[in-house]
Amino acid sequence: MLPKSTLEQWALLQSVVDLGSFALAAEASNRSQSSVSYNVGLLQQRLGIELLRPEGRRAVLTQEGELLLAQMRPLLRDFLTIEQRAAALKTGQRARIDLVVDSIFPRDRLFAILRQFQQQHPLTQVHLAEVLNSESPARLAERPADLLVLTRNQDPQGNGQWLMNIDFVAVAHPQHPLHTLPAPLGSAQLSLYPLIKIVDRQQPAIPTPGALAESWTFTTIEAATEAVVHGVGYGWLPEERITPLLRRGELKVLPLSHGVRRATALHLIIRQQNLPWDTEIATLFTLFSATPPAAATRQ
Repeated sequence: MLPKSTLEQWALLQSVVDLGSFALAAEASNRSQSSVSYNVGLLQQRLGIELLRPEGRRAVLTQEGELLLAQMRPLLRDFLTIEQRAAALKTGQRARIDLVVDSIFPRDRLFAILRQFQQQHPLTQVHLAEVLNSESPARLAERPADLLVLTRNQDPQGNGQWLMNIDFVAVAHPQHPLHTLPAPLGSAQLSLYPLIKIVDRQQPAIPTPGALAESWTFTTIEAATEAVVHGVGYGWLPEERITPLLRRGELKVLPLSHGVRRATALHLIIRQQNLPWDTEIATLFTLFSATPPAAATRQ
């Protein structure tokens, strides 16, 4: 069954309502006023319902027209977006970019970058996949990706450029038994309690040699952080992620004899080796390559 109405008719009705008159709608659509009036009248005739009523010099929606046009507006927007995307594809613009980012990358900075990219390339979709720093290079190679932000271990060929260091800090709940022991703490004291580790879900758990307590493994930073907050164990967590918890006193830095902080380097990798890069890839690469926060330090 074919539709009785057309998108063009609905678009003209929307223009009449939004601009307030048939004359202004005609000017905006580069049509004659009689053409606009005819199409809107034909729409009402085919639907068998009154959509507009005169109110002074203006044409306003009836209750039925208001309901139906409200349902049509998203469809009209989607249709225009499809046409704009088709025009962009015709000129060689990318429809989608696959972005792989290690989950330790600062979230605030990540979404600020994505917001800037969207403003510059509104017709290009970004598919973001977060990975853990324990994911193997072999598995990463199987992922569809145009741009990657990964740790050094995940970039064994050295194809990427240094981006920033992420500081991990040793913490436990303020009432954890480790905080009652004489400082500084060494490996002997630490081994008495579970170490909370963040690992890839497909990575087998490997006990720490010589440890009296096994490590507890979690597959997300959020779950590992919650485990430490609830006193399950201690762990090295990304300082940027847990700063609010430290400020509120929900976590406390452990007084270790050494290794309170551990830095993990993130590299920026692009898989499109041939130059020139696609415009969208180049934009995203530039946004990630912008000057890192002052807290990031080069190795």
